[in-house]
Amino acid sequence: MSLVHVTDLTVEFGDLRAVDGLSVRLEQGAALALVGESGSGKSTVASALLGLHRGTGARVGGSVEVAGVDVQRAPDDDLRRLRGGKAAMVFQDPLSSLDPYYAIGDQIAEVYRVHTRVSRRAARARAVEVLDRVGIPDAVRRSRARPHEFSGGMRQRALIAMALACEPDLLIADEPTTALDVTVQAQILDLLHTLRQETGMGLLLVTHDVGVAAESVDDVLVMRHGRAVEQGPVGAVLGAPAEAYTRELLAAVPRVDAPRTPSRASGEVVLEAKSLRREFGRGKKAFAAVDDVSLTVHRGETLGVVGESGSGKTTLGRMLVGLLEPTAGEVRHDGHARVGVNPAVQMVFQDPVSSLNPRRSVGESIADPLRARGERDEKRIRGRVTELLERVGLEGAHYDRYPHEFSGGQRQRVGIARALAADPRVIVCDEPVSALDVTTQAQVVALLGELQRELGLALVFVAHDLAVVRQVSDRVAVMRRGRIVETGPADEVYDNPRDPYTKQLLAAVPALDPRIAARRRAERREVAVT
Repeated sequence: MSLVHVTDLTVEFGDLRAVDGLSVRLEQGAALALVGESGSGKSTVASALLGLHRGTGARVGGSVEVAGVDVQRAPDDDLRRLRGGKAAMVFQDPLSSLDPYYAIGDQIAEVYRVHTRVSRRAARARAVEVLDRVGIPDAVRRSRARPHEFSGGMRQRALIAMALACEPDLLIADEPTTALDVTVQAQILDLLHTLRQETGMGLLLVTHDVGVAAESVDDVLVMRHGRAVEQGPVGAVLGAPAEAYTRELLAAVPRVDAPRTPSRASGEVVLEAKSLRREFGRGKKAFAAVDDVSLTVHRGETLGVVGESGSGKTTLGRMLVGLLEPTAGEVRHDGHARVGVNPAVQMVFQDPVSSLNPRRSVGESIADPLRARGERDEKRIRGRVTELLERVGLEGAHYDRYPHEFSGGQRQRVGIARALAADPRVIVCDEPVSALDVTTQAQVVALLGELQRELGLALVFVAHDLAVVRQVSDRVAVMRRGRIVETGPADEVYDNPRDPYTKQLLAAVPALDPRIAARRRAERREVAVT
């Protein structure tokens, strides 16, 4: 009997059919990736395996069997025993999945007690055991910590530990590495691979990142508009895709080994940082997020800034824009020292949802820089905003729509239009595509390149995705612990890295070839052992 057996699954939300006639099997101990763009239906399928649509108003048809349980017909008590017991799920955002008020160990222990009815002491011991198993150092002490005291990677490990507490037959991982930098992502993927080998559990991985699929699974199922487009062994599907859509998906994946055509940069320096330092906290608790960083940005070029979470790259970007004041050093625009926000240097933020006011139309948000410059003619304001919306690939009629009416990629286009409204010379992009699927990511990157060529913009592209940074950058600065450890032309830094940290980052980038991925995983294991 298959661990997962889905036949002709359909899931409808009102008039929307999110999943349309999907059939799939997963055997015990095997690993399958559901890959596709946002809106393809892959997360809806994952939720259907645990009956999470029950009671939501969704209409679910077809047959779903997981670990011998008929999910469609099972009583609620049987479903509760399935969830967390025989099948467990790891969600994309660990912060929203963990209770901020309770210690990590207590939350894991509670899950274990629900399914095993053991004593509190035994449950606490089990929580420490699984935290140690997923690589949380000093598990006894850290089990008493709360979620905010863990890094993003550690929170994801804690969620995996919670999922493992009852030794499930199936682990469902829904975009488990989307918000993580490359080295932490590699650690999580290596962990999942090791756990599969040691426990024999099956893995269903939901991801929009084709490289993550290549690193992690035996088979892949490509989804589009709720349907299966192509399915088979991961090496065959990614190495020689039979369907046009799969080929388009692969073509949109940025490659760390693909040099780009340089921008037409001039020698004019439009932005300069001199010995920047930014401290947070006071007294003995003070720490430097950015420490003695100097760089220059020329008109028409793209400077990529890469590094892990906590390296200081976002803090640096905010100082360049003027949103943070340096503790020491200075930012110079067009050769002049500048304090505070300068309209000539604008920012595109990582999360367009939180950077756009949900109660105001996108047109009004884009118009803000125009009004800040003194424009009062509403007809001229609306005309300029309409031009900007059309310039970034949206419609002028979208002026009166609100952020929730747009997709993630469209909201990012709105953010770019708002930045352009100030007629900037420099745009600082802070992780502008990290939350987008590969095709939407490619579209936003192409738009930025087009705007740069037409307007002569300089871009500072801050990101943890090394493949995207190589695709867009003329020069690259690698940051670690607040300092720049290596800088130079992009091709030189990527092809001949000098600093060991840069080499470590590049070695952690997912490979589309499963054979290369397996070799790198073995090399990382050897390094960890030694």
